[in-house]
Amino acid sequence: MSSGVLAVDLAYWQVTILRVLGLLAAVLLPAGTIVYVFLFKMMSFMQSRLGPMEAGPYGSMQLLAEVGKWLQKEDLFPDGADRKVFAWAPIVVVVSTFIMYAVVPFGPDAWFADLPTGIFFALAVSSVSVIGILMAGWASANKYSLMGGLRATGQLIAYELPLVLAVLGVVIQAGTMNMQGIVEAQRNGEIFGFGGIGNPFILTQFVGFALFMIAMQAELTQPPFDMPVAESELVAGYLTEYSGLRFLLFFIGEFATAGAFSAIAAVLFLGGWALPGISFDSNLMNVLGPLVMLGKMMLVVFLVMWFRFTYPRFREDQLQIFAWKFLIPISLVNIAVTAVLKVAF
Repeated sequence: MSSGVLAVDLAYWQVTILRVLGLLAAVLLPAGTIVYVFLFKMMSFMQSRLGPMEAGPYGSMQLLAEVGKWLQKEDLFPDGADRKVFAWAPIVVVVSTFIMYAVVPFGPDAWFADLPTGIFFALAVSSVSVIGILMAGWASANKYSLMGGLRATGQLIAYELPLVLAVLGVVIQAGTMNMQGIVEAQRNGEIFGFGGIGNPFILTQFVGFALFMIAMQAELTQPPFDMPVAESELVAGYLTEYSGLRFLLFFIGEFATAGAFSAIAAVLFLGGWALPGISFDSNLMNVLGPLVMLGKMMLVVFLVMWFRFTYPRFREDQLQIFAWKFLIPISLVNIAVTAVLKVAF
């Protein structure tokens, strides 16, 4: 074989199983890596302490210890709770995160679903988690949970607009909503006639990247946008009544969603699986692409966690003013300027 690659014809159900397993790995492995590298270690070093050190070498098995602890805890239902809605809320949140990964390309042929409107699909699915959070707050029969759920709903609706508007600049410049097409537009593009590094959109859409990162921080309810789970005001917000496996699902959903949004940001602004100025065989990039994506995802998550560990919490009114009076007008100006330059050049 000239290509040196053994091709095996697989049935549709076999391909589907492999893609589901790959999707599980794409969700859980980055989420675990994010928790260990940033939550356990980076935050500790920024606060001049070591972090977990007992479970495994240098505390590397601490995450497994935490998962085991949560699995052993009793699964409680509060008195007066709507048991079905209470039980389904964390599942809705986790499933929405899994589906977000379905349209993220990790190589020329390493994708789960190559949709023509991939970025539209990803942003639409990301909004489903709001329903799960509101379900958790309402079904818990707890005033703190309900207030946390309502806060989260208002916050995510407000910051969904600048998130989508920040993406529109990239869509206008790439001329497609297909995620793979956006990667190709950056890989094969040029900057003022120079194509040595392609055209990573972070150079021409830096304002859009900044808007996306801020809105993403709010969508993840990470500090300084953590009012829905503000422990000094709402105990733990919509998470107050959850324990055991269901709390673990919310925890996985939070950091898996951080990985999913970071992967989308890497595709939109950092060229995705492609390496700037380097063109390898597509079979090789199907192997290297996921590693390149992981590296870019970790860079974006580093920025998210850096802000999380640095800035104090906004007040609720400050949060809404920031979205409606600053982020949305700036994003509209960015779209207008991008459209004019696209037509002119």
